[in-house]
Amino acid sequence: MQTSLFISARAFPSLITNSSINPNQNPSNAAKNPQFDQFSEKNRGLSSDAAIKVPTAPWMKGPIFLRPDEVLDTEKRNKPRKVEEKTFKALNRRESGVRGKKAMKRIVRYVEKLDERCDVEDTQMDDLSEFEYLGRIAVETSGKRRGGRMPWEREEERFVLRRMKKERVPTTAELILEEGLLNRLRGEASKMRKWVNVRKAGVTETVVNEIRLIWRLNELAMVRFDVPLCRNMERAQEIIEMKTGGLVVLSKKEFLVVYRGGQSSSSEKTDSGQDEISSSLYEREADRLLDGLGPRYMDWWMRRPFPVDADLLPEVVNGFRTPHRRCPPNTRAKLSDEELTYLRNIAQALPFHFVLGRNHGLQGLASAIVKLWERSIIAKIAIKWGALNTNNEEMADKLKHLTGGVLILRNRYLIILFRGKDFLTGEVADLVDDRERLLRRYQHFEETKRESEIEIVEVVTNGKQLEETSKTGTLLEFQELQRKFGEMETRNLETEAEKARLEKELKSQEHKLSILKSKIEKATMELFRLNSLWKPSEREDDIELFTNEERECLRRVGLKMNSSLVLGRRGIFHGVMEGLHQHWKHREVAKVITMQKIFSRVVYTAKALEAESNGLLISVEKLKEGHAILIYRGKNYKRPSSKLMAQNLLTKRKALQRSVAMQRLGSQKFFSYQRERAIEDLKMSLVNLQDSAYQ
Repeated sequence: MQTSLFISARAFPSLITNSSINPNQNPSNAAKNPQFDQFSEKNRGLSSDAAIKVPTAPWMKGPIFLRPDEVLDTEKRNKPRKVEEKTFKALNRRESGVRGKKAMKRIVRYVEKLDERCDVEDTQMDDLSEFEYLGRIAVETSGKRRGGRMPWEREEERFVLRRMKKERVPTTAELILEEGLLNRLRGEASKMRKWVNVRKAGVTETVVNEIRLIWRLNELAMVRFDVPLCRNMERAQEIIEMKTGGLVVLSKKEFLVVYRGGQSSSSEKTDSGQDEISSSLYEREADRLLDGLGPRYMDWWMRRPFPVDADLLPEVVNGFRTPHRRCPPNTRAKLSDEELTYLRNIAQALPFHFVLGRNHGLQGLASAIVKLWERSIIAKIAIKWGALNTNNEEMADKLKHLTGGVLILRNRYLIILFRGKDFLTGEVADLVDDRERLLRRYQHFEETKRESEIEIVEVVTNGKQLEETSKTGTLLEFQELQRKFGEMETRNLETEAEKARLEKELKSQEHKLSILKSKIEKATMELFRLNSLWKPSEREDDIELFTNEERECLRRVGLKMNSSLVLGRRGIFHGVMEGLHQHWKHREVAKVITMQKIFSRVVYTAKALEAESNGLLISVEKLKEGHAILIYRGKNYKRPSSKLMAQNLLTKRKALQRSVAMQRLGSQKFFSYQRERAIEDLKMSLVNLQDSAYQ
């Protein structure tokens, strides 16, 4: 039966034949395919319609006959395949010029041109004109929706807050001076190498005098700023122009060059510039908050608003007192950790309210802080740079004592005070005082009314009727009780209070001792149960004998051994015996190291090991890491079977439970002993107190 076979050019390149072979083909190609040449020579004389026998694979049994038009042409098949492979590689490899944004834009441009050509040409399908019109509308709407961008260039719709570039504000010198003069001054300023230093204290009167002294000989003066003004050169420029009356013509890093001319016009411009700068809502609100608290500190080195200069406030205020405080019901005056963190985060964004540079005379500042607390819950105080003999800890303690506030944060740069949960404003404090005064008035009225309307009772004494007033609940009744039962001295009250305290402590200690005793009973029962599982073996009567020389020789051998068996907190259990016999398998002497401190316990452990292993105890030596127990296996040693080995000992888990139980019992007995001693001391002190009371 003949079957058709489709042969791939890539899988069998040597088996493919061509029916339309040119007789004048290249002999080099024919030499490469000898089978193809033989096949073409055999079938050269046959007609074009005759079947051709093609070579088959080794696993195929019968031959295959195909017509000449069914035979594959390798030359025509290979050419387009090479083009496809090149195109595929070009789209997937990282090659320049064929991928990326530029290539994709070029492709889109070609597609748009193709759409334009298709729109211009008349189509033969009239029925689809409506659909084409709808398609164009969809394309136009999608293009408008995308904003003219490519699909892969579309960004997700999200809100992005971009940082706007700050517009450059012209300086006062640029507004006043001419351009030629300004350029000349800047050229001279760039060559200056001598300057006046402005220290931490700021632009003081000494600095201003030095600048004016330089202006007598030169029209320019260079100033170098130290911290903190070097961190805000715009503010430094404002201060230097305001105090000296000059114009800053050049600013570079921490240096400013000041020109001496234009005093009258510069003041007008600086005032207008200050009005423009302070026109923000934040600064207006801060200024409104600080109005009426005191004079401002004009040498402020940070951004506006200017804080109040606390050094210019009065040191002593007549009639000043710490404000009245009362915590609202169901609240605690103490701040929690979360509240403290929240207040610190709030205070970080607030402006500074005061600037302080002294340690004493802070009553004026305290009164200003109390006024500020009526509008704001936090007072933020900056410490002046360069102020002499200042101590922020002392400042904070005095302000806390004067105001009664809560100190949130304190360091060498600032102090932050919270008014507290129990702070009462002036109006609220007045209302509370009025209410308390009214309550006292009502109480006094009730007391006088009760005393005036006491009933008159008849008291019969020796057959006579006496008219007396009732004394129930009055001071006379208390005085009569004192005369009847004796005056209660203060010393007796203290004795009774101490006696009650000792009795309460004695009762508490006895209760704790009873709990400890119950725990000791439970631990004792648990330890007894675990000890019942361990049946220590007795030493055999038939003991091998060896001389002192042999003992000394074995002792030296054991001490020189590096391998050892460590005995832990579990003590002797079946795992220790297995390890001991494993040591005796390779050597005659075994060295067991125990960490026990008491020598009597070490000797007891050594004898127990000797009895359980049926070996011979050589010696017990004190080493750096503990005590070493040297045991000799004996001359007639025979390793016992694993089933018979240490059947009377505890397992590893039971041994650990026994060790924990022993430790627990020991600690409980120790604490029980301490409780008993404490109870005895309390009883003794109670007896002494009673004896001293009777005396």
